[in-house]
Amino acid sequence: MAKNTKKENRVTMSHVFKTIIWPRRKHLFLGLFLIVISRLSGLVLPGASKILMDDVIPSNDLQMLKWLVIGVVAAITIQSITSYALTQILSVEAQHLIAKLRSKVQRHIIQLPIRFFDNTKTGELVSRIMTDVEGVRNLVGTGFAQMIGGILTAVISLALLIYISPLMTVYVLVPVIIFGLISLKAFGRIRPIFRERGKINAEVTGRLTETLGGIRVIKGFNAEEQEIKSFENGVERLFLNVKTSLTATSFVTSSATFLLGLASAGIMGIGGYMIMDEQMTFGDFLAFTLYLGFMIAPIVQMSNIGSQFTEAFAGLDRTEEIMNYPLENSSGQRTIALPKIVGNINFDQVSFAYEEDKDVVKAISFHAPAGSVTALVGTSGSGKTTIAGLAASFLNPASGIITVDGYDLQKVTLDSYRSQLGVVLQDDFLFEGTIKENILFPRPNAHEAELMRAVKAAHVQEFTERFEDGLDTLIGERGVKLSGGQRQRIAIARAILADPRILVLDEATSNLDTESESLIQASLKELMKGRTTFVIAHRLSTIRQADQILVIEKGEIVEQGKHDELIAREGRYYQLYTYQARI
Repeated sequence: MAKNTKKENRVTMSHVFKTIIWPRRKHLFLGLFLIVISRLSGLVLPGASKILMDDVIPSNDLQMLKWLVIGVVAAITIQSITSYALTQILSVEAQHLIAKLRSKVQRHIIQLPIRFFDNTKTGELVSRIMTDVEGVRNLVGTGFAQMIGGILTAVISLALLIYISPLMTVYVLVPVIIFGLISLKAFGRIRPIFRERGKINAEVTGRLTETLGGIRVIKGFNAEEQEIKSFENGVERLFLNVKTSLTATSFVTSSATFLLGLASAGIMGIGGYMIMDEQMTFGDFLAFTLYLGFMIAPIVQMSNIGSQFTEAFAGLDRTEEIMNYPLENSSGQRTIALPKIVGNINFDQVSFAYEEDKDVVKAISFHAPAGSVTALVGTSGSGKTTIAGLAASFLNPASGIITVDGYDLQKVTLDSYRSQLGVVLQDDFLFEGTIKENILFPRPNAHEAELMRAVKAAHVQEFTERFEDGLDTLIGERGVKLSGGQRQRIAIARAILADPRILVLDEATSNLDTESESLIQASLKELMKGRTTFVIAHRLSTIRQADQILVIEKGEIVEQGKHDELIAREGRYYQLYTYQARI
């Protein structure tokens, strides 16, 4: 199965030509024009050397010598200017393409389903976005132009070599053809190695990102050595992969050196004999040797360019693989743009499984009226978070229907629904930056008065007033400079500012101390007014006022009702509540 997938995701030359090279034809044609001028200018020197040896020196013609030197200097100047312009035009366009591809891949990845991120390391995705696309610089940059220019130079040089001496040219072509066959075979084998390198690099980057993100846990458990060992093993795998590719490319280069060296030795012997036999002038031999260098140099250079192209295609293979992953909104059935919703949510025989035939949620049905508070309680792993994820559209049901104001949630455009959704998670994520920037995240253009209302409602000012920079205090990566309670209050302020119609709270007060909790409970009560709210409750004392409580066990609703009703039944909820009360 894996083999087939790799084959499907293998990028072909025709695909690259259509999507990458042809759209940039103006830059490439200009580059090719410049490289033709540059390479033709470079061919002036060998021809001038022949004239110098055969005509100028024997005749002591100073006038011709002067014009010959002027011509060579002019050719060198043109070659230098065109080479500079070529690098500027194509290298800049290549970097522009890399920037656009990175943006395209990032846009695609960020629109993938939540389940994709649950199964993929963050560092691996960073590698996909930042590293895998870099190889295209060799397709659009100077590498492609150098390849075309090298072929052009080699062809023109070959014609001149045949003109000077067909015999020596035939002798040269034999090792060149052998080298070409070796190169084709070698680069065919190197491409999977480069592809594997990208995979290993992503894994190592992913692990390193996790290590740095969890440094407090690592130090807390004195686990530095095992993380160092894990990274060293990854780096070793990367080294062995690079070693394999270097062995293959160095074999190609060594073959070039050996075969072309043999050709040069043979030419020395044949050329020397022909000069002594007066079949060739010294000027012809010098010109032949120089033109031979012009023909061989691009061929040897192409072995390096071939390696770059192989690396580029391997990176594009991996990029294509992730770009083929279906988007969260790509089913084609999400066509309904929701108006402003009231907030009636209905689950009808909804089931969900992370793995086939292993349902986490099993045919549950319930109604959450607009403006009501629905609490989900149960033991760890019972399916509470999954139900909340389904209500938030982070997950799609395997069977059954979830409706919002009568609209099938799977047919609704995600942006029209999520623009009316707010979430406060137990371990809510804060971005590096200031407290103010984090609160403004859902509505960056909110007025100062709206911001301050959210700050006061979540009692954020109670701790920001103690900070020298107030709301402009930098909080570090993931809010590391703040306490758990402070981070939670910022997350609540962010949700208040978003002013959603649907609210999902994953034990929003779990990280608060007793004093903070009493303040936040009042804020949450105000926040939940008129909004359909789902509360994942671990501390049952926080959801006594919920309109309905769903007791979840093994993905099923085993009890449903208000707090007092469920206590009176003395069933599963009563057991959970009294157990917590004793603790």
